[in-house]
Amino acid sequence: MKNIITKVIEGSIADEVGIEENDSLISINNNPIDDIIDYKFLAADEEILLEIEKVSGELWEIEVEKEYGEDIGIEFGGGIMDKAKSCSNKCIFCFIDQLPKGMRDTLYFKDDDSRLSFLQGNFVTLTNMKEADIDRIIRYQISPINVSVHTTNPELRVQMLNNRFAGNIFTRLEKLVKAGITINTQIVCIPGINNGEELVRTIEDLYTLYPQVATVAVVPIGITKFRENLKHVNTFTKEQAGKEIELIKKLQDRYIKEVNEPFVRLSDEFYIVSEKEIPSEEFYNGYEQLEDGVGIVRYFKDVIDDTLEDLDENMKGSFSIATGALAYNQILEARNKILKKNPNIKLDVYNIKNNYFGETITITGLLTGTDIIDQLKGKINSKYLLMADNMFRKGYELADSNERIMLDDTKIRDIEDALDVRVIVTDYTGEDLIKILNEYKEEI
Repeated sequence: MKNIITKVIEGSIADEVGIEENDSLISINNNPIDDIIDYKFLAADEEILLEIEKVSGELWEIEVEKEYGEDIGIEFGGGIMDKAKSCSNKCIFCFIDQLPKGMRDTLYFKDDDSRLSFLQGNFVTLTNMKEADIDRIIRYQISPINVSVHTTNPELRVQMLNNRFAGNIFTRLEKLVKAGITINTQIVCIPGINNGEELVRTIEDLYTLYPQVATVAVVPIGITKFRENLKHVNTFTKEQAGKEIELIKKLQDRYIKEVNEPFVRLSDEFYIVSEKEIPSEEFYNGYEQLEDGVGIVRYFKDVIDDTLEDLDENMKGSFSIATGALAYNQILEARNKILKKNPNIKLDVYNIKNNYFGETITITGLLTGTDIIDQLKGKINSKYLLMADNMFRKGYELADSNERIMLDDTKIRDIEDALDVRVIVTDYTGEDLIKILNEYKEEI
């Protein structure tokens, strides 16, 4: 049965009116509920009429008066109440198409669902949506949404997404913008395909829709060793990454003069690969694009500097940190600052090579337990191993939303058993690093 209620929050409105787990939500104000978006927007009103089907089959009509936007306190399985919409694109940069065989089924599912964009921040291409879906976003004012643009050149976008309907992206963005929808955009950048002047064209097109198109994040393509029978593409070299930074800086400087913010930002990988200085905190305007890898290094540096004074100098401890190659030098720099303040702490940093996907994949969030165990077994001699939470998958794709597993299905306890260490999961931005060191300290 559809819309089965999997949890009723204790003390909530739903609890008070007698709604129970395994009841089903049929309608709100006589409107059928197709998914979580219908529920969230119809349930926001101050006065609502709920139609509930009890486990016994009995139908209840419940009138509720509440504050506008107040949650009534029910949850549904799967997060969106039905199956996520799959993607029909065959993008030349798709990471899923570069996965090895034999991984868990959910990792091969390509979602392109505007509901997940709104609820969880996923990016959508808009190519897998009918006009009725666009109209629904507008009707419910689902905002902000995150859109994968990649290029506004219609012919090039058709080629990049391998979808003959992909060329109407700018028309759809215009329609959403005119309706007041805020949009954050992303561009996966590929040398020789949509970089350089093509990238400038795309950014300039998107800038005409500012401020409703609020941000543009540019991230480089990632290539695994399993990229077989796919179009040949290259990653950015040091020289190419540097040229891209200089090219986009001209736009950023102009935008800052015009609207007091750079509008487009490149991910940290461009700066690290080119060995150029990461921009200042002010450049990132509140770090709105951290999950795109934009500004993480600057944020991490500033967090360590700001929280270092909280480090307990009257303690010792034994810790290790596992990180990917891209972040290794930044973690090492933070480690040196910590040890300078308290040399009694043992803090080892391990650069884990991504043998699983290939050494061209350098970000920490794509490390696997297999590589961590293989490369640290017999080497690690600390009491605790710190691992960033973006190494773990959790949420709607897993049967147990509280479970944390890595891309290769390695669980925390697998690492602990193999390395004889206790794993502590840390914020991927390092915001809780000093706090963790203090919490798991040993007194001198």
